[in-house]
Amino acid sequence: MMNRRFLLATAITLTGLGTAPVWANADVAAVKSVAAQASAAGAQEVSLDAVVEAVRQATLSAQVPGAIVNLNVKAGDRVRVGQELLRIDASAAQQNVAGSSAQLEAAQAGLRVASQELARQRQLFEKQYISQGALERAQAQFEAAQAQVQAQQAQTRAAQTQTGFFSVRAPFNGVVSDVPVTLGDMAMPGRPLVTLHDPSALRVSAAVPQSMIEGVRQQLKAVRYEIAGHTSVAAASVQLLPSVDPVTHTAQLRVALPAGVEGLVPGMFARVWVPGSSASAAAQNGAKDAAQGGRVFLPLTAIVRRAEMTGVYVMDAKGQPRLRQVRLGRTSGQTVEVLTGVNAGEQVVTEPASLGKKLPKAAP
Repeated sequence: MMNRRFLLATAITLTGLGTAPVWANADVAAVKSVAAQASAAGAQEVSLDAVVEAVRQATLSAQVPGAIVNLNVKAGDRVRVGQELLRIDASAAQQNVAGSSAQLEAAQAGLRVASQELARQRQLFEKQYISQGALERAQAQFEAAQAQVQAQQAQTRAAQTQTGFFSVRAPFNGVVSDVPVTLGDMAMPGRPLVTLHDPSALRVSAAVPQSMIEGVRQQLKAVRYEIAGHTSVAAASVQLLPSVDPVTHTAQLRVALPAGVEGLVPGMFARVWVPGSSASAAAQNGAKDAAQGGRVFLPLTAIVRRAEMTGVYVMDAKGQPRLRQVRLGRTSGQTVEVLTGVNAGEQVVTEPASLGKKLPKAAP
């Protein structure tokens, strides 16, 4: 990795606050000598935005029309394979089954009559009381009755199968992710009803630009991932799909996550670190000084987390701290890389907790 030297923080005291801001660390020496250190720069890592996905996820859609009369689950519920999730009104289908069953009974009765008639005609033919043609007509009527029974049996089975479509059941053990319908809604063929996923098998997926695909493929073992609230670790199983998206010109990189990690759900933001050049780092990481080979680092103590926002307090031109949203990269020891939001040379408060209750307004 490139040898970085950080500018020492210059401590100043805020009037009435007693907070010591520091200069955002910047690798000035590396910026001025990036051409001479091209070989070292070639070993840099590139961070790619990624997302947590479920390996097994299913969206169950309606196959038949009807009103939803039973809704047994909600988002977040755990379900077992075969468990009924919801039921669609099957009154019309049940009537079809009853009608088909009645027609089947009538066809079977007709077959019994035809069978008895054929037996009588054979006896009469043996005694030469009827002609060969009369016997053949009786045989034809019997075979027609047989065909009618078989056709009606198939129709009855189809009607019974249709009734199964009105009960939507879980195809595997999992967790309900989304239920976009409510009790009483009209289900139509193709309309999504329930989405569920298997939480025991998750992965991180990232899009690798076309220019980096070959380099990543040759160093899959060097790929690692990072998820908010979880330690950055090396990937145990990595797969780079062989196909490239014709629209985005990227290939999907999939990193398998270990089973049993608490707090991970599909859709969470993640970051994947892959081997890359300084030029790739400049294009992908978005740091203002990355194009020159340098990166911005801050102490971990300077990071402020509020709900869904991550930020730092940056000193403005009047020496007042202003909260600014940032996007973080990888953590190294007691420092963290800032990809966007802070430029090299800006002053940042290292201990925002010491600001007390009189917190300044957020920077625009």
